[in-house]
Amino acid sequence: MPALPASPVRSRRWRLDRRSLLLALLLFDLLVLLATLGRHWGWIRSFGGDLLAVVWLYYLMGSALRAPAAWLASAAFGVGALLELGQYLAAQLHWQFSSPVLRIVLGSTADGFDLLAYALGALLAWWLERRR
Repeated sequence: MPALPASPVRSRRWRLDRRSLLLALLLFDLLVLLATLGRHWGWIRSFGGDLLAVVWLYYLMGSALRAPAAWLASAAFGVGALLELGQYLAAQLHWQFSSPVLRIVLGSTADGFDLLAYALGALLAWWLERRR
């Protein structure tokens, strides 16, 4: 008996979008520069870094997943919000990260402005993609 073809929905969900991957790599480089060279830039590093991190995550997911822009933007915001919840819970439970890299990537204190940065980053990524 011949094998049945893959479901059209499943076979089209995964992809490699080179444009999104290139943008994700460029944004990652920018985030690394911001985290290292911009460590004394105050709110530009913290707010701008959080905003760019969500845009980076949007394009990283978009490089592998075929999904509507609004879904990808919502998912990227959701990841940021979950990280913020993790920061809040870690503070409440007095957990500390000994690794400086983890402290930079995961953050150390929960802040409402971080959620605003995540939301603006998601909106920016969605808007940029809608213009394309």
